[in-house]
Amino acid sequence: MPARQDLVIFGSAEIAELAHFYFSHDSDYRVVAFTVDDAFVEGGTFCGLPMVPWSEIATRFPPDKVHMHVALSYMKLNRLRQAKFEQAKAAGYTLASYVCSKSVRWPDLQMGENCFILENQTIQPTVKLGDNVMLWSGNHIGHGTHIGSHTYFASHIVVSGHCRIGERCFFGVNATLRDFLKVGDEAFIAMDASLTRDVDAGSVVLGAPATVFGPDDPKGRKIRNNYFGLDD
Repeated sequence: MPARQDLVIFGSAEIAELAHFYFSHDSDYRVVAFTVDDAFVEGGTFCGLPMVPWSEIATRFPPDKVHMHVALSYMKLNRLRQAKFEQAKAAGYTLASYVCSKSVRWPDLQMGENCFILENQTIQPTVKLGDNVMLWSGNHIGHGTHIGSHTYFASHIVVSGHCRIGERCFFGVNATLRDFLKVGDEAFIAMDASLTRDVDAGSVVLGAPATVFGPDDPKGRKIRNNYFGLDD
């Protein structure tokens, strides 16, 4: 049996702990350490493994020896996940993706780096995922759909065929999309929203039938900024 590839996880909270579990039990990776920015190191271990300050990670676990996975949530509407993804890439690390063996996908799935795809997905043919896409459990991704980088899906979301979804979007539990829709970057599709028309970048979508607040709507901006801790 070939040796498992060593992996360092960036993160020190719930999602990092879950990434450790999934990679350890259902992948060809062996988690060997965790890392975060120096200011956020609390203690010397996490999940029983070394917690290494970022300033030391390349020396102790160099990028030609280990891969990395950035395991962060949707804070700041995924901007923080994108920043740390780019930080790890700039340091020379290969960023590992994970697709749960308990999901359905087809061999033509195109996927970037650092994706995190959990159980019970139905991912139909000709789907494309960008970098750093997170799909929580139980989603349906229709054929021909493209999902942009750094986008986060919660659970039990239905995306019909041939949709085009931008970067850094957030989709709440039980959201649904009609086929052939276009969703702009940094859109917030809230829990239970039912979307039947295209929405611009920065929009907020609530309810069924959907109420759409455009990127310049003060109420929509307040909802989005409050939920994600933004100040723009």
